[in-house]
Amino acid sequence: MTVRRTVLDLPATDAVALFAPLADDPLAVLLDSAAGGDPRSRYSYIAADPVDHLIGGADDPFPWLAQSLRARRGEAVPGLPPFQGGIAGWLGYDLGRHLERLPAHRSAGPAFPAAMLGVFDAVASFDHRTGQAWVVGETKAAHRLRDRLLAAPPLPKLEWRATTQAQADLSPRQYQADITRVIEYIRAGDVFQANLAQRFTAALPDALPPFTLYRRMRALAPGPFAAFITGGKCQLASVSPERFLSLAADGVVEARPIKGTRPRGRDAAEDAALAAQLVASDKDRAENLMILDLMRNDLSRVCQVGSVKAPQRMALETYPAVHHLVSVVTGQMRPGLGAADLLAACFPPGSVTGAPKLRAMEIIAELESAPRGPYCGAYGWFGDDGAMDLAVAIRIAACKDGMAVIHAGSGITALSDPAAEYDETTVKAAPILAALAGESP
Repeated sequence: MTVRRTVLDLPATDAVALFAPLADDPLAVLLDSAAGGDPRSRYSYIAADPVDHLIGGADDPFPWLAQSLRARRGEAVPGLPPFQGGIAGWLGYDLGRHLERLPAHRSAGPAFPAAMLGVFDAVASFDHRTGQAWVVGETKAAHRLRDRLLAAPPLPKLEWRATTQAQADLSPRQYQADITRVIEYIRAGDVFQANLAQRFTAALPDALPPFTLYRRMRALAPGPFAAFITGGKCQLASVSPERFLSLAADGVVEARPIKGTRPRGRDAAEDAALAAQLVASDKDRAENLMILDLMRNDLSRVCQVGSVKAPQRMALETYPAVHHLVSVVTGQMRPGLGAADLLAACFPPGSVTGAPKLRAMEIIAELESAPRGPYCGAYGWFGDDGAMDLAVAIRIAACKDGMAVIHAGSGITALSDPAAEYDETTVKAAPILAALAGESP
């Protein structure tokens, strides 16, 4: 099917306000570049009213994704944001079981769909650099989406009074004991690094719907790859700072793995000291280098020989709540391969599994207290022109059946200190826990 596009100007440019009435749709996606000033925060997107969808994923979803992408072909309109129709949504971490043989995870509710993907004939796109917005897509779908967005009432002031407290599955002592077990595996030569997460759960009061929780999260810790995705009677709210994979229509690939974290300081001097400590940390630099190498290996499975490079290694990037070390890996896809091939070669993200990836995933399944669900999977878009942009599903609250589920993890190496790794998970979870508790900025 060749996709022909209509372009409609959209006079209102607040994507969050326009999306609010869609937050209870059967399936709708807000990809929200919430981190103002970040070079990766230029574009935001809204997609609703899919013409097809996949919610579930007990069966292997990768063939469906590949077939759906092959069935749609269309060049992007020049000069507009790159996602102009195609597939959007999320893929849960446990879809890795369709790519590798893994032991069963411990069962713990709520149970989330393994995937939530929609096929969209129209997309609203927002260019935060120019302050412009459009709806692009098939004519009828584009007019319908534009009409729905322009009917959105003013966004009410963000409410902070409704509160709830999250409870950890494990005590600090129990979680640190699991970290010690990972270190033992590393010293035995089983694995070089593994990312171990702990889970928090909270009951959501009626006065704190998931979209309000998302608005609180983005107010406290805006991320360049923030998102709110609703469907299948559950919601994903994320303020992720990490790109998993991007693929341009000409086949250029980029991954931006994050490994290494420090909290922000209480004043400028402490903040600078924490950043300098991270940059100088042998443990964090080793952790980042191992995942950089893993991503190079993953990309080499589908990229042209000699094209995979690492133009940025362990650079300091600063976000509202944390400092991170970030590397960049690039490559050029081999002819005849596309977005679905790239995703299958690299999923789930190496930065949230470990190295070697398969053994790290086996250790994760053994030690973590619950399935990861959407956490540590990926979300974003696959365009009709062959392009793709996906984020790593970290810094998320996954909501279902009146519950919010939060995970936070840390990369464990032979140099890890269990107490420090525990503290790192609390730093990462802190903005989401604060959003649940109603701690306004």
